[in-house]
Amino acid sequence: MKTAECLNHLEPYLFAQIDKKRDALKAQGVDVISLGIGDPDQPTPAHIVEAMEKAIRKPENHQYPDYAGSKAYREACASYMDKRFGVKLNPDTEILALIGSKEGIAHLHTAFVNPGDYVLVPSIGYPVYSGGATLQSAHSYFMPVLEENGFLADFDSIPEDVLAKAKIMFLGYPNNPTGACADEAYFDKAIEFCLEHDILLAHDNAYVDICYDGYKAPSILERPQAKKCCIEFFSLSKSYNMTGWRIAFAAGNVEAIQALGTVKNNLDSGQFTAIQEAAIAALTGPQDCVQEMCKLYQHRRDLVVDALRTIGLDCKAPKATIYVWTKVPEDETSESFATKLLEQAHVIVTPGNGYGPDGEGYIRISLTTPDERLLEAVRRIKELV
Repeated sequence: MKTAECLNHLEPYLFAQIDKKRDALKAQGVDVISLGIGDPDQPTPAHIVEAMEKAIRKPENHQYPDYAGSKAYREACASYMDKRFGVKLNPDTEILALIGSKEGIAHLHTAFVNPGDYVLVPSIGYPVYSGGATLQSAHSYFMPVLEENGFLADFDSIPEDVLAKAKIMFLGYPNNPTGACADEAYFDKAIEFCLEHDILLAHDNAYVDICYDGYKAPSILERPQAKKCCIEFFSLSKSYNMTGWRIAFAAGNVEAIQALGTVKNNLDSGQFTAIQEAAIAALTGPQDCVQEMCKLYQHRRDLVVDALRTIGLDCKAPKATIYVWTKVPEDETSESFATKLLEQAHVIVTPGNGYGPDGEGYIRISLTTPDERLLEAVRRIKELV
């Protein structure tokens, strides 16, 4: 039996490896503190769960769902976009329900990328951007993402021969894993660049609602020419503690939405309608739960940043996301330091090089752990350092 050739070029998925190491240590009775995966420790808000309880008892929801998502869910997504950003979208042609934004991002490659094409990927970014290209037997070109440039992907340096074969540019701000944020001028420049080179601009906006210090993250669709070349991905996972529910949506360019929908029509049968009804309750209901979550994460951010600086690790306090991105000690690599923390301090962090070549020299710490465990983790790191 021979597998597809593209699988031979696919790196092992970063978070699956972390889970495996965690489970092995726990099986030995070791007290492991995981600061690796961004999976909220708080429950899904009660009003969302209650909506699900009602929806799951409706017999009509037990049938195949609409491929593009229920009309009610797409209308709720459109209402969210209008209320949150002032962006008006047609729920029939400019919004598509997703089984989590990871699924939508991966399937976007199938809709637009041919073998031998290029996908423009930040050199520090979500692994699925490049992984989806590999599964299409395409190439990833890593756009430089450097701290001195505010961790904004540099697309001005892309070679002409790569641009000639480039189909998609992926960006994501607020950024996972760095926490960096982009301003309007950067988005306008990226849109102009993609229009000039006939490239689809895919913006991953999973952390748009998790912001601190009065900052409000934008949608790229707010920009004047965005709908000409942009598709944006939104997830309910982090905003509403719904990671396991697998519900999200894509919005933007009509052609891109239609193409992604065509792929999904042929590869999946849509998300369970009851989950979509719960998502409607999340998007259209009270938003105090999101505000409270931001307060909690901001408190944890301050706790972790202060503690890391005290022990001599170089990090900045992010304005958004649920992560702290910090440099490793000078005599360590990302992998060696993460391994040392795991094996000797029994603390899981994510090595920065797992997010791309310019992630070397950093680790990512997730804030989705209770305060006392965060403090204990930093204490262990301090002892080791």
